Amino acid sequence: MFLCTPAEASIALAPVVLEAGARVVDLSGAFRLPANEYPRWYGFTHARADLLPSACYSMPEAGASGDIRSARLVSNPGCYATASTLAVLALLRGEIISNDGIIIDAASGTTGAGRKASEDFSFSEVDGDFRAYRVLRHQHTPEIERALALAGQPPLKVTFTPHLLPTRRGILATVYGRLNPGKTAADAAAAIERFVAGKPFLRAAKPDAVRLHPVVSTNRVLLGADADPERGVALAFSAIDNLVKGAAGQAIQNANLMLGIDETTGLLNLTGSAP
Repeated sequence: MFLCTPAEASIALAPVVLEAGARVVDLSGAFRLPANEYPRWYGFTHARADLLPSACYSMPEAGASGDIRSARLVSNPGCYATASTLAVLALLRGEIISNDGIIIDAASGTTGAGRKASEDFSFSEVDGDFRAYRVLRHQHTPEIERALALAGQPPLKVTFTPHLLPTRRGILATVYGRLNPGKTAADAAAAIERFVAGKPFLRAAKPDAVRLHPVVSTNRVLLGADADPERGVALAFSAIDNLVKGAAGQAIQNANLMLGIDETTGLLNLTGSAP
């Protein structure tokens, strides 16, 4: 069963579904973090902390899926966390950047806020505007850090800032890191190519070609990177559809993996609006 409910609703519903013998892919933040993180980042004490140790957090391309074939409860990653983690991980695995001082700026379309009517997300409010929100307190910050740890990286902290785009859907994430000595722009690009190899939904692109149109309405992730040795900085860029790879598409991908079938099943015909 897929749960596409608010976190507190998922916490109440998941045990009922599990006790009935079904398996669960939860799209909320209900099972993404350790119990002690929920009061700070979600504003509540977790009512079913006993389920958290057995919840399998699964971001397939990061290798942070645990034993998903036997999992009964799978926690589907957040949209910002997916775009950001994959971009950071490509640079870290390629030894392009150090693991301290990582900064992530990411911008999402208004559908990231869900369907609930709100003046803040009405057309008149967002059209022609651009702003940051939940600065230094967005719940995907600790999720990105945890996803990187589950993907084999040492414990690290990131500075993550989300922004609201005046468009319906899509996320563009930009990662800034301290360039390791001797690394070049060519090394950064090569790291992206190695990272996407063999992963059916990942695509490499030149940095200025990482944009929303090629990924909207698909389960694809577009990744690019560049570096400036003179300034000692490397950048990675990631684009996804927040409603597909950032939510429903990745949930189907995870369900496929749970059931032992090809992870692309049902997802390759989502062609989007651009090649």
